[in-house]
Amino acid sequence: MSYYVYLLASDRNGTLYVGVTNDLIRRVWEHRNDVVEGFTKKYRVHHLVWFEQADDVTAAITREKQIKKWNRAWKLKLIEASNPDWADLYDELIR
Repeated sequence: MSYYVYLLASDRNGTLYVGVTNDLIRRVWEHRNDVVEGFTKKYRVHHLVWFEQADDVTAAITREKQIKKWNRAWKLKLIEASNPDWADLYDELIR
């Protein structure tokens, strides 16, 4: 089974959210459709701007916790290294 650590953004350089899941398409869909009450619904954080895959849940959770502790500038660099235009990667996943 694969696990994913992901970053959502409200807009370019907007509010960020870090999460982990074993079903990236389902989880991002839930965020985009405000299925669950919480941070992403309250702040309209719906754009998938970065993700990485891990083969083990412990590694994914460790990575998520690591990124959550990072300052904002490091998170922005992480996003822009692979997605300089801040494209919503969800559209590519569902094709």
